[in-house]
Amino acid sequence: MKFAPPLHAATLIKRYKRFLADIELSDGELRTIHCANTGAMTGCAEPGTTVWYSTSDNKKRKYPNSWELAHTAANNWICVNTIQANHLVKEAIEQQRITELNGYDNLRTEVKYGAENSRIDLLLESQTRQPCYIEVKSVTLLADNGQGYFPDAVTTRGQKHLRELTEMAQQGSRAVLFFAVLHTGINQVNVAQHIDPEYARLLHQAINAGVEIICYRATINADEIKLEDCIQFQHST
Repeated sequence: MKFAPPLHAATLIKRYKRFLADIELSDGELRTIHCANTGAMTGCAEPGTTVWYSTSDNKKRKYPNSWELAHTAANNWICVNTIQANHLVKEAIEQQRITELNGYDNLRTEVKYGAENSRIDLLLESQTRQPCYIEVKSVTLLADNGQGYFPDAVTTRGQKHLRELTEMAQQGSRAVLFFAVLHTGINQVNVAQHIDPEYARLLHQAINAGVEIICYRATINADEIKLEDCIQFQHST
């Protein structure tokens, strides 16, 4: 996925109220931008971090600029706009870069399913195979030695998604939890039991029911993001 129009750089002053961030441009101008990330953003929003932002041509937006990337002092690139995760996975599947998900005839997005009135991020269909339900999660929480974790905050919504995926697997469909790793410093992923023990419990239950875990890491720079590196999910029970 290429950024068009190109992104612009600034310096982060602070992120606040979950959806807002103040930045300083190279000419000293201060600006408030939108932050499409509901998580804790631990390690992604330190003051002084280089911010790369996009600009919308929607005149009705109060904040026309959106925070897309962070470039840290440790030279790690992070896509902080979690909305992009679904687009990146969809693009990678369509370009057959996710080998585990090749061989389907049709891809649909935001399809209603499940007993809890959910919408699956991606649904793959084929005349010769069971449907494949894919829930996409963005991973940006980095610990020591390249260890990444999900989630970075308690997520009741994520818990619901695990219950729905488990039900699909139990009914005989293919169910996939796809971790889109949008932090170049992360080399493997684990569930953050220390942050959300209920999510960890439900994930263990989902795996036992047949839910598959797929992790791909993105290459990121100011021009483009691309999911292409399959990395390990290291599940601890």
